[in-house]
Amino acid sequence: MKKLKTLLLVIPVLIMAVSCGEDFTILAPQSERNVENFYRTDTDFLTAINGAYAGLASNNAYGRNYMLLHEMRSDNTSNGGGATGLAESLERITLFEELPSAGELERTWATAYSTIARTNTILDRIGNAELDNPALGERIRGEALFIRSLMYYNLAITFGNIPLQLEEVTSPNVTITQVSADVVYTQIAGDLATAEGLLPLSYSGENIGRATKGAAATLLGLVELTAGNNSQAATALQRVINSNQYNLISNYADIWGVSNENNAESIFEIQYKSGGSGTGSGFTEYYSPDLSNSGGVGGGNVPQAVNDETLVIFDDEDQRGMGGSFGLTEAGAEYLSKYDANQPNPFDSDANFIVFRYADVLLMLAEAVGESAQGWGLINQVRQRAGLTAAAETLPGSYSEILLLERRREFVGENKRWPDLKRFGVAQSVMADFLANEGKSQSDIRLLYPIPQRELDSAPGQLSQNPL
Repeated sequence: MKKLKTLLLVIPVLIMAVSCGEDFTILAPQSERNVENFYRTDTDFLTAINGAYAGLASNNAYGRNYMLLHEMRSDNTSNGGGATGLAESLERITLFEELPSAGELERTWATAYSTIARTNTILDRIGNAELDNPALGERIRGEALFIRSLMYYNLAITFGNIPLQLEEVTSPNVTITQVSADVVYTQIAGDLATAEGLLPLSYSGENIGRATKGAAATLLGLVELTAGNNSQAATALQRVINSNQYNLISNYADIWGVSNENNAESIFEIQYKSGGSGTGSGFTEYYSPDLSNSGGVGGGNVPQAVNDETLVIFDDEDQRGMGGSFGLTEAGAEYLSKYDANQPNPFDSDANFIVFRYADVLLMLAEAVGESAQGWGLINQVRQRAGLTAAAETLPGSYSEILLLERRREFVGENKRWPDLKRFGVAQSVMADFLANEGKSQSDIRLLYPIPQRELDSAPGQLSQNPL
């Protein structure tokens, strides 16, 4: 395939090595090797921004770990690999018993700050570079701000109070400033407003898959919702709708599959390419038992089981149920089929991961405007595409309950459920009910993951741990 996923194949070792050290993640300076001679030309900065996109695609971010921390954490899916040996840490995440030393936490944190460091270097250096195409430089600056914002959003919803590093790190002698998630959201909102002004509405050819104005405005809407700023969220999300760049795909099942990638509903998706070059995705492996080449737990596999409680929330006529989100294995078991794809090797699928799509904009706008004719109308657009005829406002339950249920049906397997439960203020009650048979009460449901112990040890007295 062409597009951005092809460009990621040419990232040099220099960019992949930026800010990856053994010490405290955000303090690791760049390698001095050829750095001063690198960030000069249009090609240099294109290579650098592609390296930042590769950080998003990493197994320690959207490639795997966000799935574990934001989807497997919820009542949608669970660890399907057992509770002992290599699967023990996965089971701990499912049961809210993860340890600060967990590898999933350490690697997620490290990759996020490594990617942020790449964007900081681009942002600090691109203004002084004499580029042949200044307009390209402005676009790359917008892409860097978007990628940095997306990484900081994921860090904030995962760990809460985190260090906020906004400049290139060239020395280990840097003051660590741990700030509240609200401060992070404020920074992100400003950066995304700038990014939206720099990015194009769309791309063509090999650039399809890069961040756009719509992607920046959608993330801005999500960030403002998370921060409780509903009016600002509504303004940003309405811009996405008014751009006329996106629409709902008429058949829900046609959102998915390699042949449907980067479609008219997609606003931003992580690009993957199979072929043995290390740029394929593992989603087929994680979710699709009959298509797995790797077997059970081990070698990086983290099998995801769809919970019975998830399967029963779909009405018979709902396109998002069987045949839309789910398929049947040869043994007759239901599984999440959104990421089905043929793959030549284990963890080497062409299946992309959609971060934002138009249905999300509609439902987030319904959340932002609250119960109203407009809000109900937005929910009904999504329900009607799913084949449901009953108007949302005629259903039992409160507006918030109906909206949250529609989001669960619409986005199962898309890493939105745990952040949704937190944003709607029901994470502890929902998960305590779900895990009642495991003896869990609301007080056992952690809203934040522990800050990795390695980071605390590397910066003694400079970081505060989350409640354990």
